[in-house]
Amino acid sequence: MDIQPQFLSFIKLVTGRLFVIPKYQRAYSWTPKQISDLFSDIEKVHAKDSNYSHFMSTVVGLRQGDPLDVGTDQYNEIEVVDGQQRLTTLTILLKAISKALTATNASERRTKAEIENLLVKEDDVNLLLLQTNHDSSQMFVDYLRSGTLPDLEDTSTDADRNLAIAMMQCEEFVAAWSVKKSILELYSLLKNRLTFIFHEVSDEALVYSVFEVLNSRGLDVVWFDKLKSLLMGDVFEHSKPATAKRTIKELHTLWGEIYEVVGLQRGLSKETLRFCSTLYTTNEPNKTLSEESSTHLLVEIAEKKPKKAIEVTKWLLETVRAEKRLLDNKRVSAASKIVQARLVAVSIILRGFSKPDETLCLNAWEKVTFKIFALSGKDSRNKVGDYVRLAWRIANQKLAVAEIIKELKELGSEFKIKEAAAKMSGIDCYTNWTEELRYLLYRYDEYLAAAAGQTINKSQWNKIWAVEPSTSIEHIQPQSKGNPSVKNHSIFVHRLGNLTMLPPGTNSSLRDKDPKDKAQTYKVSGLIDTAEIGRDIETKSWNLAAVEKREKRMIAWIAKEWS
Repeated sequence: MDIQPQFLSFIKLVTGRLFVIPKYQRAYSWTPKQISDLFSDIEKVHAKDSNYSHFMSTVVGLRQGDPLDVGTDQYNEIEVVDGQQRLTTLTILLKAISKALTATNASERRTKAEIENLLVKEDDVNLLLLQTNHDSSQMFVDYLRSGTLPDLEDTSTDADRNLAIAMMQCEEFVAAWSVKKSILELYSLLKNRLTFIFHEVSDEALVYSVFEVLNSRGLDVVWFDKLKSLLMGDVFEHSKPATAKRTIKELHTLWGEIYEVVGLQRGLSKETLRFCSTLYTTNEPNKTLSEESSTHLLVEIAEKKPKKAIEVTKWLLETVRAEKRLLDNKRVSAASKIVQARLVAVSIILRGFSKPDETLCLNAWEKVTFKIFALSGKDSRNKVGDYVRLAWRIANQKLAVAEIIKELKELGSEFKIKEAAAKMSGIDCYTNWTEELRYLLYRYDEYLAAAAGQTINKSQWNKIWAVEPSTSIEHIQPQSKGNPSVKNHSIFVHRLGNLTMLPPGTNSSLRDKDPKDKAQTYKVSGLIDTAEIGRDIETKSWNLAAVEKREKRMIAWIAKEWS
């Protein structure tokens, strides 16, 4: 089929078309920086001569079926294959402009009606100019129809949060523009001076070829998305006509599930792609593959065979689910900060062990990893090859539980915990170490609970895990008040012995109080370590000697626990 790309202004691009972003595409992912860059482009266009137009991007769309009749108008329904981020942002910006226009001025009233008719087609179901995907809370639909600005606190996924931030940024941009310039002028600029090259294709097999040709010519592309396009293109090219549609339908479903998971966790797609391919390689690797190498490898593994393309996609889906499950566990966040360490944990989860066996392996991984990177202070340059090779062997050589635990212990054997623990005496254990400190204090509370024959208070700890660590770390001697018994107050307050945990709301309410005034709250906190401190404060002074005594006790426990 001959493809004739069209060079269109924005208004001509959106006239007579309804755009749909299918589930098998990534969710809206533009950051505030990318949105600000778009606004800068608009500002630059405005500063130029009125005849000047600005090329925005290429849009690739798949035309679906026959035109749709809405009243006396006809609309082609277009699945957006490429260009969705700009289309979504500009659609939001149109709504922000409409909201800013007044009903008292005749010109603005007419323009407002024009924009609203463009955004929402009045029929029985109120068709939208653009339908997004993975919008779990329907905030995009609500915004286009009623202008309801969502509350960031109500967003449950990264995809929703990105949309909410875009709406706020667009409204702020329009408000700032209106101070010095005409909003009508802004709308005119969007309509007529922003241009696109539009590839409208009716054959889905051809869509992926167009996408690949465009991106092979230097267009910036996410490798994760390119992998999807290459796999689907191969399926169309190498499938029998009778089976191609069924295979593509299955791929659409799988990629819809993948993007749904990816939309829930920021930055997940890039790392998952690397993890998927690294664990899928034939030979034992020494480091995780790059995104580009991962894409080429997985396409090569698919061998241009539809069945293999399905297998590769299913493995990618399993990997993204495994990594999300790991990252959702905030308790192990201090142990999962290092890329190669996360890869080992993901490979354990992918094995599908029974719950008890998986727990044994992950506990061993967690203990060794925290010892190396948190307690011994090593950075991400350490043990890269050891972790990556172990992850590959877990996935490909099907190591037994006992073998995994043994190898993990050997991996951490060279790090002497007594020496690492001793170095924690008399130093700042708070600054740039809050995530690690929260984990350490949790483990200490867990230890005290077991020693007392009690169970840890999960309700209180769930509140602590749900927020930033610094909002729950309690300085027993407050940071804001000096202590006459010590010379260097800034080090004293951040010492391990002066730090404990409180649920976030409780912690903030005690911010500047003296230790004795906080004792009763500590005692009823539901946290064993904190309650014990409260009882001590009631009978003794909280001074340097008290901090050193508690610090010594905790360091001895660390040396034993991570030996």
